[in-house]
Amino acid sequence: MSDKKMDQDTITINGIEYVRKDSVLHATESMDGLPYKIVRTYSAGVFAGFIKSRAGKEVVMLNVRRLWYWAGAASLSQLAIDGTSKPNECKFPAEVSQVVLTEAIEVLDVTEKAKKSIEGVSVWRA
Repeated sequence: MSDKKMDQDTITINGIEYVRKDSVLHATESMDGLPYKIVRTYSAGVFAGFIKSRAGKEVVMLNVRRLWYWAGAASLSQLAIDGTSKPNECKFPAEVSQVVLTEAIEVLDVTEKAKKSIEGVSVWRA
């Protein structure tokens, strides 16, 4: 008889703990070698996309969405790891091809799970 114990991210069978694949933290796939990140700026807001270049506080991003309002994540850190659990409540406008951010103050690695979640949020229009 096997000893089975489960929670949201793990299962223990015969004394061995197994972790859900999508709960393992790893960086998201890149676009032509460019990393997908969340960048918070001093006054322009928060953006998710591929970092093309970074020099001091200036960050150039490609295929970018502004994360104008999010729900279903307690912080940007959780959004970068888990994505949103409430995509219908988020307000992420349409993706733009490039943006130059001149006052970047935080850059977060994004998991593949979170990237898919951000990309899955419907385009918000006013």
